[in-house]
Amino acid sequence: MTPTVQQILKNASLLSPIDRAELIEQLFLSFDRSEEQSVDAAWRQEIEDRLDAYDAGQIEASPAEDVLARISQR
Repeated sequence: MTPTVQQILKNASLLSPIDRAELIEQLFLSFDRSEEQSVDAAWRQEIEDRLDAYDAGQIEASPAEDVLARISQR
């Protein structure tokens, strides 16, 4: 870690928890996530499609406990 980064970390540690969380979020968003954004958009669309199908009665939902039990049996 460079001295500059060490100083930034030291200063950031003096911030309130909310300010530190906001700083973390902004740093995370500063990364180039163009590929991830297209994947995120595809997942958002999939989720919306599934919710629409559920609302229209085209698919049924299972309780989380049942889903987790099936996963743990694998």
